[in-house]
Amino acid sequence: MNIVRTRQTEVPPFITKDGSQVRELIHPKVHGNQRQSLAEAVVPPHGATHPHRHLKSEEIYHVLEGEGRLALAETAIVIEKGDSVYIPPGTVHSLVNLRAVPLRILCCCSPPYDHDDTVLADGGPPS
Repeated sequence: MNIVRTRQTEVPPFITKDGSQVRELIHPKVHGNQRQSLAEAVVPPHGATHPHRHLKSEEIYHVLEGEGRLALAETAIVIEKGDSVYIPPGTVHSLVNLRAVPLRILCCCSPPYDHDDTVLADGGPPS
């Protein structure tokens, strides 16, 4: 068995279509796993992501640090450290960081995250 291990500090970040900074901690295109990806997403202090949806991927968010308002379709909830939330495929969602510290979230996607699977709901900035 081949053990896949990554170190968060060694994975380069990039900006996704929704405007968050992401580090793909484990992804099939890089690490050889098959059915899911795991990323750390960061929303800066008092920042927000663009409302968006994923055509195929379901997501699970787990909050590592901070507090935010997560809008899911027509509902919004406050999430904080220790909370986990399921986001079904096709559900428009966005995050607002409510604090002066980064909002850090682990995000598991299945099927794995694909930039082309992300559709901005408000016609946000070009990708």
